[in-house]
Amino acid sequence: MIKRYPTNKIYVGDVPIGGDSPISVQSMTYSKTHDVEATVEQIKKLHFAGCDIVRVAVPDYEDANALKEIKKQIKLPLVADIHFNYRLALIAAEVVDCIRINPGNIGNKDRVKEVVKACQQRNIPIRIGVNSGSLEKEFDTKYGPTSKGMVESALYNIKYLEDLGFSDIKVSLKASDVERTVEAYRMLRPLTNHPFHLGVTEAGTKFHSTVKSSIALGTLLLEGIGDTMRVSMTGELEEEINVARAILKDSGVVKSGVNIISCPTCGRIEADLVKAVAEVEKRVKDIKAPLNISVMGCVVNAIGEAKHADVAIAFGKGQGLIMRSGEIVAKLKEDELVDRFMQEVEKAAKENG
Repeated sequence: MIKRYPTNKIYVGDVPIGGDSPISVQSMTYSKTHDVEATVEQIKKLHFAGCDIVRVAVPDYEDANALKEIKKQIKLPLVADIHFNYRLALIAAEVVDCIRINPGNIGNKDRVKEVVKACQQRNIPIRIGVNSGSLEKEFDTKYGPTSKGMVESALYNIKYLEDLGFSDIKVSLKASDVERTVEAYRMLRPLTNHPFHLGVTEAGTKFHSTVKSSIALGTLLLEGIGDTMRVSMTGELEEEINVARAILKDSGVVKSGVNIISCPTCGRIEADLVKAVAEVEKRVKDIKAPLNISVMGCVVNAIGEAKHADVAIAFGKGQGLIMRSGEIVAKLKEDELVDRFMQEVEKAAKENG
């Protein structure tokens, strides 16, 4: 059982973050935010894919002024991502559910103070987003783009917001590599009770991002660190959500959805296992009940795995077995196995739902 670090609970819109809340999944649009139609379309795709919170870039006044219309057309909580120009945060704070600022490039204390005041007036949280590549000069000079520099920046800015009487804070500490990212979160976690947003920044394409994010986020989640997360990918939307959900499920943090156990391809396989697993994966993707199912291609490992699976197929030569909790329920020809298997999976899902 993974024991999460206790953190304060805040709300981004109607989504709770921290405390005993489920770990939420976030993403970010890549459209120009002032293109309301394109931005809304991307947000709706993310919503349908299972995203909990969405962030949009606000680099100029045209983008800031588009937020009101975007907010009218979406259901997801909306976060405005602000860099350099604090006045954009003041406009965004009138509309959105959270402001994300990077203290390293937002400007002097007075500007941060104005942002805090605007968020206090609407009771919306601030995400302190510290990136290794854009630390304040004092921390970059002293520590360089290191985990220590990121942590010192975060602590400085947390204290500044707290001294202004502001406590609805979440924190992210992102680097573009696994080691610095994990080290920074580990270092800061015992020093504050504010919830953490996890992510590896600039993680690359689908393949590289999946690997980096699985290692970094999976490691932190297994240590009880993290309250919300994003898997950052170049040019991907729905896949960010799919990978994030898979990390939550396969790390054991979330007990929902189907876990598919299938053997690696080898010379013992007696059936078209690749086709069978692909068909099963497609047909179980919307099942939310926590199930372990096994699709095995030969008898060497199949029976042993089936004993521990809720539902299993054990393929043989031209035929196979369907099993429920280790008990044989049917012996059928190969082309009949998947359909009968899915009947048993759906039964098990209803019983466990």
